[in-house]
Amino acid sequence: MRSIAILVACAAVTVGTLPMIVDTPASAQTTQSDSKVIWEKIKGSWNQTKGAVKEQWGKLTDDDLLEIEGRRDQLVGKIQTRYGITREQAEAQVSTWEKTRARDM
Repeated sequence: MRSIAILVACAAVTVGTLPMIVDTPASAQTTQSDSKVIWEKIKGSWNQTKGAVKEQWGKLTDDDLLEIEGRRDQLVGKIQTRYGITREQAEAQVSTWEKTRARDM
């Protein structure tokens, strides 16, 4: 039940910020650059990061995490498949999670 509440909250936050991202392409480019840096760090510490991913998305299996190997696009695809949501929704969840990880790094 908690997972559903988190997913709904993430979706609500993302929907509210989407127009700002669409209206400011320069901001989106900065975000892409920041995202690449974050994912390089995540890839480098994937074994430690798997626990945080599993905590956030409990439906992902250990085999899924082995297949993902720290690749963002793979994570988005697995979330989409396991939770039966759109790619955009999965992207939004991962973006929100990234921001949390970036603060912790």
